[in-house]
Amino acid sequence: MEGSNPVHYVEIRGEDLSPEKVADVAYSRSGVSIAGTAREKMEASFSLVKTILASGRPTYGISTGFGDLSRVTISENQNYELQRNLIRSHAAGVGQPFSNEVVRAMMLLRLNALCVGCSGINPQVADLLASLINCGITPVIPEQGSLGASGDLANLAHMSLVLIGEGQAEIDGERVGGQEALARRGLKPVRLFGKDGLALINGTSGMLAVGVLTLLKAENCLNAANAAAALTFEALRGFRDAYQPQIHFLRKQPGQIEVASSLLSMLEGSQYADSRTEDVQDAYTLRCVPQVHGASQDALGYVRGVLSREINAVTDNPLVFSGTGRVISGGNFHGQPLALALDFLAIAVSELANISERRTERMVNPQLSNGLPAFLCCKGGVQSGFMIPQYVAASLVSENKILAHPASVDSIPSSANKEDHVSMGAAAARKAAQVVINTSRVIAIELICAAQAIDLLDQRELGAGTGRVYRQIRQYVSKLTEDRPLSDDIETISRLIVSGGLQE
Repeated sequence: MEGSNPVHYVEIRGEDLSPEKVADVAYSRSGVSIAGTAREKMEASFSLVKTILASGRPTYGISTGFGDLSRVTISENQNYELQRNLIRSHAAGVGQPFSNEVVRAMMLLRLNALCVGCSGINPQVADLLASLINCGITPVIPEQGSLGASGDLANLAHMSLVLIGEGQAEIDGERVGGQEALARRGLKPVRLFGKDGLALINGTSGMLAVGVLTLLKAENCLNAANAAAALTFEALRGFRDAYQPQIHFLRKQPGQIEVASSLLSMLEGSQYADSRTEDVQDAYTLRCVPQVHGASQDALGYVRGVLSREINAVTDNPLVFSGTGRVISGGNFHGQPLALALDFLAIAVSELANISERRTERMVNPQLSNGLPAFLCCKGGVQSGFMIPQYVAASLVSENKILAHPASVDSIPSSANKEDHVSMGAAAARKAAQVVINTSRVIAIELICAAQAIDLLDQRELGAGTGRVYRQIRQYVSKLTEDRPLSDDIETISRLIVSGGLQE
């Protein structure tokens, strides 16, 4: 989004933000506005912070240092320096920058947490953060550096640098200094005070931003995997009995029941299904699609629940309760709930790729394909057809097996052992994101192969849903009659999958 006039605004209240609304802002379909009720709560908590600071009462991060330096008392006149130095010192992230979409999601999620009104933030800081989103100013934030324990400190510090006129930001397609980026939109840096710096960086907004956008792509992959399985089922002329509802109701697993119903719906009217006479049942990669895909669907449902709760949570420290006048130190910044969920997401999505690649293998292998030509070639011998796409799918599946190793089982102490258990949630999020992209490419390969296989069979009526899937694939990828480079075809369908365009 360039300029300062979004077409649509999401009102931020700190209580009802959804993954879909996060995506709308992340992909510049919406801007943000802060609700009046949220502003009142922020003003009340900021007022309490100012009162505590003036009293001289030792309070973590307000009148003391940070981490193991919490034993050091900070005077009121040192507070500005304390908050500014916190941002500068913690901006030590490394690696490639996050995409603009992830950064916009990160800013939104941090803003939403502040709007709950328990972070002690100056509302003017929240206003400037909202202005960055609405004015197309995107801080440059390196991907690496978070342990996922005291939140995503390093990443969020890079975001916060721009608020004080430092660091770097992307604006109008250029990378410029934070001061210049603000000036281009007529904005001024804020002077951090009280608990402002700590409230900005002490939370899970980095790993959550990656996780939310990854979850939405994963759900699109699941839908595409169901479509691919159904089209492959027709290409291999599978037996629909395995999808009958009475089987799946007996197991009582909701995802399994729903996937089986979806497959039957897509295959309704198919003249390819149940047309084999030399056998009576299919291999597991066809017969057990409801059980495998359904388990992944249930896993993603669990992940959605965890992330949806975290979106509207307060995850910094200490927390400011203006109603009681208390400031309480705790550990809501610890990323363990997200780390476990995102590791689960990576495992669940990896399984979609595992079974998809095996279905592709059945189509290209003449010993398993129920009569299809080797590698789906029109001219076997002089052509290699889809030999190497199956290699590529196998490569991606094997990479996923490495990436699916859980990050959350690791921990390493930091901050002079004050932070002696960490979640590694940021690593879990970044790994899961790569697993989803890999899986989208594996499913893309299956879809392209299944469309090719259909073209090589005697032409019959496709199912109600699979016919639509086939026609959509053929809008983007033509039948392979002569060998050609297939990378662009695979990437095109992969992008269609992660965007949700295949379902549309």
